[in-house]
Amino acid sequence: MKCVPPRLRPHLRLRPLRCPPRGSNSCLGAARRRECVPPRARDAGFTLIELTIALMLLALIASLMFGSLSMAARSWDGGEKKADQVSSMRQAQSCLREQIEAELLLRLQNAAELPLIFAGERDELRYAAALPPRVQDGGAYFFRLADARNGDKSQLVLERTIPDPAATENPGFADAEHSVLAEDIAELRISYFGRDANAADADTPSWRDKWDDRQRLPLLMRIDVKPVKGPSWPTLVVEPRRAPESACASYDQARNRCVGTA
Repeated sequence: MKCVPPRLRPHLRLRPLRCPPRGSNSCLGAARRRECVPPRARDAGFTLIELTIALMLLALIASLMFGSLSMAARSWDGGEKKADQVSSMRQAQSCLREQIEAELLLRLQNAAELPLIFAGERDELRYAAALPPRVQDGGAYFFRLADARNGDKSQLVLERTIPDPAATENPGFADAEHSVLAEDIAELRISYFGRDANAADADTPSWRDKWDDRQRLPLLMRIDVKPVKGPSWPTLVVEPRRAPESACASYDQARNRCVGTA
């Protein structure tokens, strides 16, 4: 006798479906057992297309998360670098302001007319000052602020040397110690505000790129630093120590020259 599935016999559909016992080996029992299997048990598992789509979505989400994390890391590193540059700039300007405002009025004792130990150029400044009290080897030094080349890069350096009391010219900086204030400097420009004794309008102060007066200091000094990358530093305007003739015991007002020291 050939087994006919229950779904092909309409009269069997009106009867309640009773699952035969598991031990039954009849053809009708096997068919009814298949009918009694729950749909979830029959449809369990994923197809290959569904698995492929899930893997593609997972890869897309992972790539988006990696890109976001990389962007956040670059932003963090850029912020830290910018903060370090701003901190270094502020420290450098604070150091220069402190030294120039407390500039020492030293003169060359063995030179004619006893000129001040000071020299001002457009891209270089030389002055006498004391090291901060926190430095162990304190005392009076002759400093040089300049834009120095280091290979393919340029640095803002502050060199220092001990002035010679018996010298007749400003000290040199051949073997001087130096400190790097900033890296990758494109331009250093220093301007001086004061009266030019050799100019026609000697009584009118003006800004100039070079200071020629060896008997008095400028009224103001302006320092501009432009890095290779990033914005320029804020302009530093410093007022040197007033009354430059205070280091002179006898000052000739008519000649604007010192004729004797204490």
